[in-house]
Amino acid sequence: MMIKPDAVENGHIGNILEKVTTAGFKIKALKMTQLTQRDAELFYAVHKERPFFGELVAFMTRGPILAAYLEKENAVSDFRTLIGATNPAEAAEGTLRKLYATSMGENALHGSDSDENAAIEAAFHFAERECF
Repeated sequence: MMIKPDAVENGHIGNILEKVTTAGFKIKALKMTQLTQRDAELFYAVHKERPFFGELVAFMTRGPILAAYLEKENAVSDFRTLIGATNPAEAAEGTLRKLYATSMGENALHGSDSDENAAIEAAFHFAERECF
């Protein structure tokens, strides 16, 4: 999971972490950091050919993010349900994006879309010695 710059700027870290842990997720690693342009380009490389790639990179590098490595049975599916639709206007009531996102582009959180990508993304943000 990443809490994106908009949610960090708006002071939602504590509320988001409380909802994540209340939903049964165990935090295995956690850090506040700021992505460099290269970091953001690598992390979102899958979107490189999309028209919004430049805006995404600029957004993700404009301020700090909070990266978290979460664990739970069915973590990816359950987390995607918890965060809600990418567009907060379409997100279900009570989801994190409905509560904390300001737009489709500034949608408060990133969640992995598969177990394989979750492992890749956790390794992107955390060294093995940082995971508990």
